[in-house]
Amino acid sequence: MLACQRDAFSLPQGSHYLNCAYMSPLSRRVVAIGLEAVQRKAVPFTIRPRDFFQDVDRSRALFAQLVHVPAPERIAVIPSVSYGLAQVARNTAVERGQEILLADEQFPSNVYIWHRIAAERGGRVVVVKPPVAGRRRAATWNEAILEAISGKTAVVALAHVHWTDGTRFDLEAVRRRADDVGAALVVDGTQSVGAMPFDVQTIRPDALVCAAYKWLMGPYSVGVAYFGPRYDDGVPLEETWIGREGSDDFSGLVHHQARYRGGAIRYDMGEVSNFALMPMFVAALEQVLAWGPERIQAYGHALSGDLIAALEARGLEITDVAWRGGHLFGIRLPPGMDPRVLKERLESRQVYVSVRGSAVRVSLHVFNDTADVDALGAVLLD
Repeated sequence: MLACQRDAFSLPQGSHYLNCAYMSPLSRRVVAIGLEAVQRKAVPFTIRPRDFFQDVDRSRALFAQLVHVPAPERIAVIPSVSYGLAQVARNTAVERGQEILLADEQFPSNVYIWHRIAAERGGRVVVVKPPVAGRRRAATWNEAILEAISGKTAVVALAHVHWTDGTRFDLEAVRRRADDVGAALVVDGTQSVGAMPFDVQTIRPDALVCAAYKWLMGPYSVGVAYFGPRYDDGVPLEETWIGREGSDDFSGLVHHQARYRGGAIRYDMGEVSNFALMPMFVAALEQVLAWGPERIQAYGHALSGDLIAALEARGLEITDVAWRGGHLFGIRLPPGMDPRVLKERLESRQVYVSVRGSAVRVSLHVFNDTADVDALGAVLLD
């Protein structure tokens, strides 16, 4: 079991930050590396051609290790989830009359692009809502998603866990059903990867897209995306010089090259070498791997278990443990209790959570301790 890692961060004493799903704090080490990296740009002749590639390729390798991808070149480095999903959508076949299946209220980055694709190509977006409330909500929602996949389905675009309340979707079952009808499986892993185990070889998504600034513990404006074989010959949003073969030979860039570098590197964002953000991202991924998603999950379950039991005993609705992770859960309040008013009460005591949809979202990490959970419980159980 991991011990609390609060000393690795600079969170103020007396604050109770239970909101990693909003934005993770940067560790002291990541901050120090970022400050050093910013200073380096003041003396640009210290930045060598190899520096355009080393940290980017290191981040590919670390993320590939995290999600069990044997070939790091299948990882693209991107600025945001919306950018990565735009690349995916551009290169996913959707024909007139076909359907794009989404879960209700999923994060907008994995919604808007599919509405555009449906409108442009004559397809239709199908949104699957949870059929029932209460403890069966997550289980019946998963069942409804499987039932909605049909011969008309071209794409199933889901999160691994729902961003509002932590509902976990059974992506292995979805993959098997998508295989039956030849549909693509596109996953937004932003609210799970890094804090929850994810195995690309087991789940077999066609694409997996993640922002870095939440559970990957990295800086804002960086992300990563796995592109499977379905996208090997795709057309990227940008025609970057660094995505072409031979781009490490700066003197030879005058000789324009038609061939891309291998795998998903063609999908990298422009100016991917960001000399401040990439060293920070590498350090963050190294730390996540050192902690390990399995141990982060165990820590979250152990820390929140007693509180969740007490909340359920009071009649508050929380997704059943079989259908959520240990890092993120939503609390649905009884009628007449305004979640925004509750959030204000919590913040007056320096307890920080989010309200997303109909749920008060609690998201904890290894920088949290029993004092944080007790402070949350003192308000919720008052």
